[in-house]
Amino acid sequence: MDFMSDELFDGRAIRLLTIVDHFTRESLAMERTLPKTIRVDNGPEFTSKALDQWAYANQVVLDFSRPGKPTDNAFIESFNGSVRAECLNENWFLSLEDAQEKIESWRRDYNEHRPHSALGNLAPREFASSGQASLAR
Repeated sequence: MDFMSDELFDGRAIRLLTIVDHFTRESLAMERTLPKTIRVDNGPEFTSKALDQWAYANQVVLDFSRPGKPTDNAFIESFNGSVRAECLNENWFLSLEDAQEKIESWRRDYNEHRPHSALGNLAPREFASSGQASLAR
C-alpha cells in the first residue's frame, strides 16, 4: 500500500490510499478483507504508533521495504503510475465526493475489465475468482 497526492479544482489537497494485492493484482478498498501481510515503504505515513497499533489489533504484519529501494514495492509503484496517468491526470475533481466517485469508477474498471498478461490475460477480479487463483496459491 502507498499514498498518493492530488488536488481538487480549487487547489485543495487530497490524498489517496492505494492498496494492491500482489497475487491477484486487484486494487483493494478498505472494506475488503485485509491481507495478513502488507508491504509499505518507510514514509512518515507508515511509521506511526497509530498504524503500528492498528496493524497489531488487526493481526496484520507490516513488511517495510528497504529505505531508498522503490523496487521492493514495485507492484504499488506501477499501479500508482497507472492511477496517475489514467485517472488523476485525466479528471478535474470538483469536490471530494466527485473525486471519490471518479476514482472508484476507475478502480472498478481496473479490477473488472483490465486484462493482465501476468494473470493469463484475465482481469484481476476474474483471476481472483477463478480456479487458477486458488491452485496457484
